[in-house]
Amino acid sequence: MHPLITPEALADALSARPAAVVLDVRWRLGGPPGRQDYEVSHVPGAVYVDLDTELSAPPGVEGRHPLPDPERLQEVLRRAGVREGGQVVAYDAADGSVAARVWWLLRWAGFGEVAVLDGGFAAWQAAGLPVSAEVPAPEVGDVVVRAGQMPVLDADGAAGLAREGVLLDARAPQRYLGETEPVDPRAGHIPGALNAPSAGHVGADGRWLGAAELAERFAAIGVPGDAAGGEVAVGAYCGSGVTASSVVLALEVAGITSAQRPAALYAGSWSNWCALDREVATG
Repeated sequence: MHPLITPEALADALSARPAAVVLDVRWRLGGPPGRQDYEVSHVPGAVYVDLDTELSAPPGVEGRHPLPDPERLQEVLRRAGVREGGQVVAYDAADGSVAARVWWLLRWAGFGEVAVLDGGFAAWQAAGLPVSAEVPAPEVGDVVVRAGQMPVLDADGAAGLAREGVLLDARAPQRYLGETEPVDPRAGHIPGALNAPSAGHVGADGRWLGAAELAERFAAIGVPGDAAGGEVAVGAYCGSGVTASSVVLALEVAGITSAQRPAALYAGSWSNWCALDREVATG
């Protein structure tokens, strides 16, 4: 399954039997809760899943959004109706970065048929497709979480990759440069990391750039184009491991990595790096 799906293709998938499971993961850093938007209107049949409490473990030294306990994740996905052999589509309200966390988590859990709605809920509405305020009660699914199917970095691994491969920082340039830090206790970036802001994956219309445009963007940042062949190791991080998931997705769309050789994710990201009091670079 391609990592991105258009609103029209999702509408077709919802009319198929069995229908795709749709997960609404709208979320804002600092709130208000995305569930409020979901209760007003959402893609018909979509199930709301909370990033903070259902797709992450409690915050701590491991970061602000540590990877969830596999049994807990399996419970959440089954309650949403996810079944073995089915399809899942996730959407958010912004540039797809939060939905990409779901895409990455399901791939990490060994579930391959998952995609992000290109353009999110705004694109669904712009296409004139129906919305609903009805909260569904899906039949409980039978998905089995087989954790560990995507490469994950810890702080040492991230530091090593920044020296010996390519480590991409998905945060805004001001945070990467150390000019400001609105969330974490220290400003700056992991020494040797390159800045690849997640907001740059989408165009002015909120839709993802095409493969060629993404490849050009990554080449300009300094990412070699042959990571899919195993010639260079690539990884990504952000503030807490959420928006970095969209870098992993974008690298795959660009053809720089592949489903067989995906980029690694530093799941703890900057929040974990700061908690461990690791070396910081600025500028």
